[in-house]
Amino acid sequence: MYRERATEPLLAARPAGREHGDGYTSGFGRWDRLAGVRNRPQRSFTEPGPLYFPPELHPVAAHPLVTAGGPAGVEWLLLRRLHDYLDFTTQLESLAVIPVVTAISRGRSGLPLPEGMRADAFKIVTDEAWHAQVSYDFARQVERATGVPAERPDGGGPPVFTERLDAIRDRLPREIRGVEALVFAIVSETLISGILAEIPRDERLPRSLREHVRDHAEDEGRHHVYFRAVLRRLWAALTPGERGAVGPHVPAVIHAFLAPDLARAAGDLRLLGLPEPSVEQVVAESWPREKVVRDMAGAARSLVRYFTEAGALDDPATRDSFEAAGLLRAD
Repeated sequence: MYRERATEPLLAARPAGREHGDGYTSGFGRWDRLAGVRNRPQRSFTEPGPLYFPPELHPVAAHPLVTAGGPAGVEWLLLRRLHDYLDFTTQLESLAVIPVVTAISRGRSGLPLPEGMRADAFKIVTDEAWHAQVSYDFARQVERATGVPAERPDGGGPPVFTERLDAIRDRLPREIRGVEALVFAIVSETLISGILAEIPRDERLPRSLREHVRDHAEDEGRHHVYFRAVLRRLWAALTPGERGAVGPHVPAVIHAFLAPDLARAAGDLRLLGLPEPSVEQVVAESWPREKVVRDMAGAARSLVRYFTEAGALDDPATRDSFEAAGLLRAD
């Protein structure tokens, strides 16, 4: 089992191909001086409450049925959302990004990547392990300062993106299964830098939290450029038939990363004491379908452009899938 795991490529059915060096310019030349793991301290949480997460990014906290219960419930919900954010970071890096960049660094991606991309992948592995570690540690500091546990009463279970990715994998032809992991890493690493940009600018939040997120965001800016380059090489390496098989599922991968975890939000509302009809109303009114589609389209605008530049939307079925998901809307 271990020998097989050590030798099989990420895209198992593809030949490893011949590495080439054309067109890649590393963004990691000053990594020793810029990377958070090399140059920034692990942030200490020292300023509890009352605002732990931007309420605009967690709309259930601003719903009238929630605010009617008083500020303590709103504060608790935003604190729970902070814990979810920190846990999501740890889980995303550990389960989704590090395995993919490890495969790239070891020459096991199944793609003909230049040696410089493999060398930079090692640096990304180090960055992402650090992000997972400091997010885990920061959550425990928040727990000690506030008394609200970082862990959920039910253990939390696996992050929702794992279930969504399993469903996508099951729909792919067997011979190209594994590509969903690479596409998800591309999607998450090119989208997360935009998501992280908002929190450091919000001066309502504790300074230590803003610094923690800013450190992460600065590293992810380099990762964004790297994975944009990986996308170009992935699409060039796929056959026309493989592109036609993979492309229509890309919007589902974007949804797997961006769509809110409604079940987890509902669970928090139940813990807050809202009756079931109110829970259903708050969730439905906080995330109406049109708002979710509009927000995802806005967040993914640059990523859609990258897939377009790579030629993914040249396939009619892929373009139709992007259109049906609302990702090509102009507003």
